[in-house]
Amino acid sequence: MREEDSSKAVSTVNAELPDDENLWLEDIYGEEQIAWVKDQNAKTLERFHDGLFDDISGDLRTALDSDDRIPMVTKRGDHFYNFWRDKTNPKGLWRRTSWDSYRTATPDWEVLLDLDELAAEEDTAWVWSGAMVRRSDNRRALVLLSPDGGDSHRVREFDLDDRAFVDGGFDIPAAKTRLAWLDDDTVLVATETDADSLTTSSYPRQARALRRGQSLDDAPIVAEVPRDHVAIFVGSDIRPDTEATDRAVIIDAIDFFNSTMSFLDLADITSADGSLSVEPTAWADALNSVDVPTDVEVGFERDLVLFRPQSTWTSATTEVAAGGLAIADIDAVKAGEIAPRVIFTPDAHTSLQSFTSTRDYLVLELLADVQSKLTVLDLNNDFAESALPGVPANHMVGLGAVDKYDPATANDFWMVSTGFLTPSTLSYGTLGPSDEAAGTNESSIEVIKSAPAMFDAEGLSVEQHFATSADGTKIPYFQIGADDLPLDGENPTLLDGYGGFEVSRTPGYSPVVGIGWLSRSTTGNTLPAGRRGVYVLANIRGGGEYGPEWHTSAMRENRMRCYEDHSAVARDLIARGVTSPKTLACAGGSNGGLLVGNMLTQYPELFGAVSCGVPLLDMARYTKLSAGYSWKAEYGDPDVAEDWAFIREFSPYHLLEDGQAYPPVLFWTATSDDRVGPVQARKMAARMQADGIENVWFFEDTEGGHSAASDNEQTAFTRALSYRFMWNALTGE
Repeated sequence: MREEDSSKAVSTVNAELPDDENLWLEDIYGEEQIAWVKDQNAKTLERFHDGLFDDISGDLRTALDSDDRIPMVTKRGDHFYNFWRDKTNPKGLWRRTSWDSYRTATPDWEVLLDLDELAAEEDTAWVWSGAMVRRSDNRRALVLLSPDGGDSHRVREFDLDDRAFVDGGFDIPAAKTRLAWLDDDTVLVATETDADSLTTSSYPRQARALRRGQSLDDAPIVAEVPRDHVAIFVGSDIRPDTEATDRAVIIDAIDFFNSTMSFLDLADITSADGSLSVEPTAWADALNSVDVPTDVEVGFERDLVLFRPQSTWTSATTEVAAGGLAIADIDAVKAGEIAPRVIFTPDAHTSLQSFTSTRDYLVLELLADVQSKLTVLDLNNDFAESALPGVPANHMVGLGAVDKYDPATANDFWMVSTGFLTPSTLSYGTLGPSDEAAGTNESSIEVIKSAPAMFDAEGLSVEQHFATSADGTKIPYFQIGADDLPLDGENPTLLDGYGGFEVSRTPGYSPVVGIGWLSRSTTGNTLPAGRRGVYVLANIRGGGEYGPEWHTSAMRENRMRCYEDHSAVARDLIARGVTSPKTLACAGGSNGGLLVGNMLTQYPELFGAVSCGVPLLDMARYTKLSAGYSWKAEYGDPDVAEDWAFIREFSPYHLLEDGQAYPPVLFWTATSDDRVGPVQARKMAARMQADGIENVWFFEDTEGGHSAASDNEQTAFTRALSYRFMWNALTGE
C-alpha cells in the first residue's frame, strides 16, 4: 500500500473492531494487573496443584537434574566447555575439562563461574545466555547473562585463567545485544544506547566498533539499518591461523526472511602498526556487499560464499532451486561477479535443514520425509558426494565440527543421535575420503557417551503416518504409543505442533514428554493406573520439514493452511480410532500457541483440552506488543486493511463466539517474556472468562522469558501444570 494511504488503512481496520475491554492488561508490571495475575494463579494452582501434580513435577525435576545426562561440550583451545544445571546448582555452572578427562565416566571439571553464587552476591537472578571465547589466545570470553530469563542480556568480559570478570573489561548493560570479537581489544557490537538505536521491532539497528576502555556512547557507528527493518546483526570469522583472512560480517535483517549481507577483510582496515581502524569512513570503503536477492541466505566457509535461496533464484549463469545450496569464490564475489555453482538441489521429499563444515568437508543435514540423512561433500575433490550410513528410521542425527581451526581436530566431528524412545548418544568421529564405489565416507566413529533412559519405554513404539489436508496435501506426523494400542477412540492423546518460521519439528528424546505424558519415570509411576498417553507430533506447513516452500506456502494470506493441516491430523487420529474429541488434547507454545489458539476457536469440536503457552492470540495488536513488529513478514500487517482481511481469519482473540462451546483451556506465560509478552494470554483468558466460558485457566510465572523456564525447577513446574491440566480434562482423573 502506498504511504499516503496507510493512515486510511489503519483507521479502517480500527473502525471495524469493537472496543478492547482488556487493554488495561497490557501494562505488564502495573500493580492492578499483577494483582489480577496473582488471583488467576491462585485459582489455577488451587485446582490443579495436587499430589499427582507434585509427582509429575518431582519426576521431571529429577530427570532434568540427573547427573547421568550427557554434558555437551564446545572445544576452544585445549579445553572442552560445558554449562550445567542440577539440583545443587539450579542457576548453573560454567565449567571446562580436558579431552582425556571428558572421555571418562566422571570428568574432572574446573568451575569457571558459579551462577548461583553470582546471583546471591549481586542480588540478581542471572540466567545463562552463552559465552564467546576469544580465538586469538582462548584466554578471554564475553559472557552473556540475562537478569530475568528474557532476551535482554548483560555482556561482561571474563578471564578464563583467573576465573573472574575482568576489572575494567568490556561491560555492556542489559539489552538485546549482538556482538563479536574483532581483535583482542575491539568488539563489534549492536546494542541499545538510546531510542534512536533501536528498530520498531525493539532490536538494535546500529553497529559500533568498541575499543577496550571506551564508553558505548563514544564508540563510532560503523553501520546502521533503517528503523523499520527488524535488526542489524554482526559477526566475525577470526581464525588462529595467521595466514587466514579474518573478516567482519554485518547483516541488515529487512524482515524475518529477507536480508542483505556485507563483509570486510580486517586486513583492509588494519594500520601498519597492527591497530584496527574504527573510523566509519574506513569501514564504509572496505565493506563488500553481496549482491543477491534479499531472500537468499548467505554464509561463508573458507574462501567460499554459500547461498541458500528461499525462492527459486535465477542468476546470470544458473538457476538455484528454493532450498538448494550453491557456492561461489569469495574473490569473485568481492569483484561483483557472482556465478553460483549448485551443489545441492532438493526434491519433493528431501530438504536441506542445515550444514556444517570441517577443514576439508561440508556435511549436509537432510530430511527425507522427515527422516534424517547425512551427505558429505569433499571440498578438495570437486565436491565428491558420499553418505554417512547407519541412521535409523524415526531418529534424528545431528553433526557438528569439533574445531576445524586446530590441525589436530581439523576434520573431527561430534554426532548426536536421538529418537522419541531412544536416549541421546554422543559420538566422536573423523571424516575421511569418499569410497566412490560404495558411495560412503571412510570415517571413523566412536561412541563417547550415552544418556540413560529417563522413562519406561517398554511396550511403546513409534509410527509415521500421513493425513490429507483440505487441499489434498499429505501431512506427515509421528505417533508414539503402546505397541498394542486399542483403536477404540479412548486413548488420551496429545497432539503437538508448531507450523511457522520454517522451524522443523523432528524426532528427539524428551524426558519431559515421556514422564509427563507417555509413560512413567524410572523413579516412580506418574500416570494414573490404566492407559498410557499417546503423543503425536505433526509436521504441518509453515514449518521447514520440506524446505522453504513448505514454509512459504502457509504464510500471510495462506496462513489457514497450517490450521487446516493440524485439524486434518486430528481428524485422521479420530478416524483411525486412536482417539476421539473427548480424549484428544493439543498443546503448543509461541507460534505454536497461536496454532492451538486457532484449534480452540476454529475447531473446538475436535478437542477435549487445549494447553496454550506463551502465545500470540490478539493478531490485531501483535505488532505493537513486545517484538511483534518483526513478524509482519510471517503473518501480515494488521494495520493494512488488505492484510487485516486475512489476519482476522486466524486471530483467536477476535474469533470467540457467543454461545459456542469450547474445550477446557489453560493459558500459561511469563511476566518477563520480552519476545511475545504475557499480555496476549492475559487478554484471551480475561475475555473468555468474562463471556462466562467455563474451564478457562491462566498461569503466569514471573521469570523465565519466552520459554517460561529460567531453570529446571521452573521448567518442571510449568510443564507439570500443563500435563496435569490436560490429563484431568481428558480422563477426569
